[in-house]
Amino acid sequence: MENRLFFLPIAISFIGGLALFLYGIRVMSGGLKKAAGSRMRDFIARITDNRFSGLLAGALATMMVQSSSTIMVMLVGLVQSQLMTYVQALSIILGAEIGTTAMAQLISFRIHEYGLPFFAAGFALNLLSRKEALRNAGEAFSGFGLFLFGMSIMSGAVAPLRSYGPFLELIGYLENPLYGVLAGMLLTGLIQSSGAFIGIVITLAQQGSLSLEAGIPLLLGSNIGTCITVSLASLGMVRSAKRVALAQVLFNVSGVAVFLFLIPWYADLVRMLSPSSGLAGTVVPRQIANAHTLYNVFMAVMFLPLIPFWAKLLIRLIPDSPEETRLQPSVWYITGTALSTPSLALSYARAETSRMNRILERMVGASLPAFTGSVKAKDTVFPDLSVIGGIRMREEKIDFLESRVSDYLIAISRQELGERESQEVFALMTIVKDQESIGDCIEALLQKLPERTAESASGLTVEGMADLTALHAFLCGEVAALTVAVQEMSGSRASGILHGAGDFPVLAGAAEARHLQRLRTLPESAMTHDMHMELLHAFEEMHHYCKSIARSIVNGSSR
Repeated sequence: MENRLFFLPIAISFIGGLALFLYGIRVMSGGLKKAAGSRMRDFIARITDNRFSGLLAGALATMMVQSSSTIMVMLVGLVQSQLMTYVQALSIILGAEIGTTAMAQLISFRIHEYGLPFFAAGFALNLLSRKEALRNAGEAFSGFGLFLFGMSIMSGAVAPLRSYGPFLELIGYLENPLYGVLAGMLLTGLIQSSGAFIGIVITLAQQGSLSLEAGIPLLLGSNIGTCITVSLASLGMVRSAKRVALAQVLFNVSGVAVFLFLIPWYADLVRMLSPSSGLAGTVVPRQIANAHTLYNVFMAVMFLPLIPFWAKLLIRLIPDSPEETRLQPSVWYITGTALSTPSLALSYARAETSRMNRILERMVGASLPAFTGSVKAKDTVFPDLSVIGGIRMREEKIDFLESRVSDYLIAISRQELGERESQEVFALMTIVKDQESIGDCIEALLQKLPERTAESASGLTVEGMADLTALHAFLCGEVAALTVAVQEMSGSRASGILHGAGDFPVLAGAAEARHLQRLRTLPESAMTHDMHMELLHAFEEMHHYCKSIARSIVNGSSR
């Protein structure tokens, strides 16, 4: 009964303090991400192939948002969207591991007594400031104060255990490196925050319950446990994004495998490099924090020169899938090495723009069958995708290519160009914008129309289906003709497209008039009125952009 009375208040205080600690970290991280999250993403996305700048960027970004998991999930997203290669991400991973040690260094000093003043100051700043940046800073400060206060409560809760034999015996087991690593891995995975777990470790050390030899295996295990978040984030993503998650696992497991058998010597090294005296309860926590930092710095020094080896190993473990590669957005023709020869670079840009139009041909071709064909219809090129899935996959490609080709054309425009080349550059800039707009029309069509059923498709009258099919065929022919005109940058072909474009408004107007007449006489036409009109207006909008592309070709061509 005494043991129960003894442990109940300890458990309540510790769990309450832990809840405050974890909530404080969440609030602080949320404030920091609001203040710097989007900038961090842009900062990381601009990292070059230089592995040292990547290491520095990873460390700085993690220190700024105080969450290595956030940076890792961000990396997975950047690789998924092809704004970064998985090879570039490897050095940033190592930097993120270093950056996450900053918080451990901070909390190893006995500053948890000042949690409430920090919280009060942050709360006041968030409440009284009119500027969003100051409010976000106040939110981060209040979160910092909460997690310090939570640490203070946890520290007071475990203080009675310093002299409790069974607890000290349990802690003694953690000096077995294998048990310590497993405990650190499982608890970090459960808490989903290596920073929070390390805070608990340092709290125990501040109360004299944990030695350096017992703390080091827990730190090693926490480095593996923190991989769970990014591994879950990579599920369902492309293989290059999965390699980022696997790289973090391999780095940390390899590091632990090396250090696991060196803990006694490593502990001696840490003691030699750390202060041996100070305020009560600060020596061992400082040593544990230093052990955490030194370990991750050693990891970076050890693995950074081996990044080419890791890159090859990762591609062996998760090889590229030819089918998946075809589904992912990528450039085929444009290359930075051609920019010094503007005429050559311009021909590459023209080829990429023509390829965008070929992608649009398939999107436009599927726009009518997506709503009037079988609900089980498959994409004609990728049978694993539905018709609508194929449209959405290609729309992502169009958006990706529009961004890349536009940037490439801007780079060309900064070179020394002749008058004809300048005209073609600006014509292609307009064309890729219009191509993206056609893709957006089709994507908007998918979002506007309700989920299609077999009944709604079959409800179209024969006459209504014939009208839509005629307009769709006209539009498909127009887009196909534009592909050739863009490829050759042929003004004469584009002029022919413009000359025939006047027939489309006549066809569309007549189709709309017949549909309105059917609404008055055929009740079944009312069932599919929204579908019919949305398709009709979408075809008209796409035709408008086709005419704009043809005019741009005429203006930018000498042929």
